[in-house]
Amino acid sequence: MTISRWEPFRDLMTLREAMDRLFEESFVRPGPRWHDSQAAAALPIDAYVTDEDLVITATVPGLDPEDVEITIEGDTLTIKGEIKGPLDNVNYLLQERAYGTFTRTLRLNLPVQADKAEATFENGVLTLVIPKQDEARPKTIKVTAK
Repeated sequence: MTISRWEPFRDLMTLREAMDRLFEESFVRPGPRWHDSQAAAALPIDAYVTDEDLVITATVPGLDPEDVEITIEGDTLTIKGEIKGPLDNVNYLLQERAYGTFTRTLRLNLPVQADKAEATFENGVLTLVIPKQDEARPKTIKVTAK
């Protein structure tokens, strides 16, 4: 048995340390996003625009293209899918990978040509390219001197 001396000031923390700990526990590690096979979770995505297209990428490892459903209705984009659950015949020592259904719905803030959208799957990354409507594309006006 080890005897150690108690130092009361060691247990005190500054207000700044307490606030840092609060924010770290609240926002940095918010807990599991997917709790069971019926849970709906937000699908993390990246979205950007080019002069011609709206491009959306999402990481969905382990899925096949037929496991993902993409719909565009008006100005609303929805991506749905399901990641298969854990194996039934094993005892897990650690289980951290998420599983279950996921849904992500976005309101598109620019006019797009939904009928010309293309979705590709490569190395677990879904890439959706949706062409902009002609009126949403930037126009370049050439300036001439007189």
